[in-house]
Amino acid sequence: MKTINQFLLASMVMLTATFGNAQNGQTSNSVNELEVMNQLATQSNVITMPVSKLLNAPGNENLKAFFFTPIKDKNALKGKRIAVLVADGFEEIELTGPVWYFQALGAQVDIVAPKFNPAPERFGLSYPEMSKTHVMAIQYLQPVGYIKFDRTADQIKVEDYDAVFIPGGAWNPDNLRYDKDVIKFIQDFNQSGKLIAAICHAPVVLASAEIIKGKKLTGYWNIQSDLKNAGAIVLEQPVVTDGNIITSRHPIDVADFSRAVESWLLKK
Repeated sequence: MKTINQFLLASMVMLTATFGNAQNGQTSNSVNELEVMNQLATQSNVITMPVSKLLNAPGNENLKAFFFTPIKDKNALKGKRIAVLVADGFEEIELTGPVWYFQALGAQVDIVAPKFNPAPERFGLSYPEMSKTHVMAIQYLQPVGYIKFDRTADQIKVEDYDAVFIPGGAWNPDNLRYDKDVIKFIQDFNQSGKLIAAICHAPVVLASAEIIKGKKLTGYWNIQSDLKNAGAIVLEQPVVTDGNIITSRHPIDVADFSRAVESWLLKK
């Protein structure tokens, strides 16, 4: 069943079309157009998965403990600057989890997004005004909220940061790998030898930057063939560190991923 809002909208469209075209004998065409539109549109019924549900799921006890165990050294990463490269469609906990942890350890974290670049008008899409200053979070393909970014990818420099990490999400990496500023920054950052970390689907961005050939890494199961095709050696384990690149598989690995980034930075 359609939601009440959809029903009202459809009714308004039908009434407008009917009364507007009745004099021209086009009522039947308008009704037909509405029927076609209803068949092209999917049902609006977004079900959110609260973070609490993820943390309390059986088997995720270690992940829950990671977030609720008090931080012992709140200055461990003091003085470190970390950039988070992110676009619309990022997996929520894969950004908010590490960001929370790094900030709790004293690091400065900047959320960095591509410049706002809406789709061509003919695509028929609309964007909320906040899209110019925020990026959209998802929880396994379902939009759940927005987070404000601090800078855009054309504004950052390699010397500004000690590390960069990229959250996953099925859409976010595709948006990032298409952005020239993002790819150029990753390539330059890799040349500097500084830390690049990517979780879940995000390693495909590193593949697009052509920096993973011969590297050992991991990623979400359905991108592993892409990583192999880009010349990487793919391992099935929670976290893989190879030189200045750290990769991880999925949201449940957020704790191990975050600790691996911490350990790498503490050695520098």
